[in-house]
Amino acid sequence: QVHPVESGGGLVQAGGSLRLSCAASGGTFSMYVVGWFRQAPGKEREFVAAISWTGDTTVTANSVEDRFTISRDNAKNTVYLQMNSLKPEDTAVYNCAADSHSARLRPQHRSRSPYDYWGQGTQVTVSS
Repeated sequence: QVHPVESGGGLVQAGGSLRLSCAASGGTFSMYVVGWFRQAPGKEREFVAAISWTGDTTVTANSVEDRFTISRDNAKNTVYLQMNSLKPEDTAVYNCAADSHSARLRPQHRSRSPYDYWGQGTQVTVSS
């Protein structure tokens, strides 16, 4: 059973950048779609980005698509979220999640339901 483990969060000033990592612990992300979600205080968890197993297909939320990029290195069993031009409204706990039943992206991967393995999250705080 794979456990996604996030890292790379922290405190950054507005306009700065962070790269989050999601590593597979206790298993691999082999043939899994992996996604990133975030939840700000008092708000619903929202979709950020997802990537297919091969990495050739990605989808990113409209609100961040010009600033965030998802990628993966399957040799390292790690998925990344590069976040540039950060804004205070990007402050949230960022979770990665893996769908062990899908290698290809589907429209449903914008929602939480297909994902069966979730990490504990990493805090991102953007100061103004």
